[in-house]
Amino acid sequence: MSVFAPDTVELNRKLPLWYQVSQSLRASILGRRPQEPLRLPTEERLAGHYGVSVLTMRQALKELETEGLISRHRRRGTFIEPDVPRGTPVPLLGSVDAIVAQQSGELSTLLARQRTGVPPEVAEHFPGLDEVVAFRRLRRDPESGEPTNWAENLLPPDIAERVDADLLERWPMTKVLRDEAGVAVRRIDNTVQARLADPGTARLLEVPLLSPILHCTGISYDDRGRIVDVVRIHYRGDRFSFAVSVDADPR
Repeated sequence: MSVFAPDTVELNRKLPLWYQVSQSLRASILGRRPQEPLRLPTEERLAGHYGVSVLTMRQALKELETEGLISRHRRRGTFIEPDVPRGTPVPLLGSVDAIVAQQSGELSTLLARQRTGVPPEVAEHFPGLDEVVAFRRLRRDPESGEPTNWAENLLPPDIAERVDADLLERWPMTKVLRDEAGVAVRRIDNTVQARLADPGTARLLEVPLLSPILHCTGISYDDRGRIVDVVRIHYRGDRFSFAVSVDADPR
């Protein structure tokens, strides 16, 4: 029987390995094509794939089982649930894979791809550039069809030309940049603010004008410290939750 092939991930030794593995596998599951197998490789094979111990792999799988993404059957193996739940809040511990996992699993429609002048409010992030390429997308809940958020990614032109826009209807920009365009995304800084819906946002998200909106700005850096993506995401206030887990340093 054929098995599902999860994505690879470069692990950060400063973060819990089980967490990084669970989030990477979570993103792979949520981005799975309908024709791909439901059966996962054995614990031993998954551990080898991620370069971790079987114990660490077991802990990661337990987390996904608790979320309802997979089911485990003695002697039969581990399987992806055909109708995995969507919209589960992701505890954000700081890995790029957590960002990918959070943004996976929604229906995404590309609204526009165009060159535009650098908006004044983000000009400091693109020194020396007069233009950027804007990718605008609308995301919907796969079950209800309701819009949940719309996003605008601003990329330097030389990075944007490596992005296959068709992939953005399936994957988050972070994953497309890292796994398809070959951009070494190393850090993402996020800020979240409460705002009121302007006319354009209200129309796209199908909410009344001046409804509460959560506005998230994400700034992605490559391994040389260059900013490769500035994303501005507008979330419906009634469809979004943001959880942060902070571990204290042992003394």
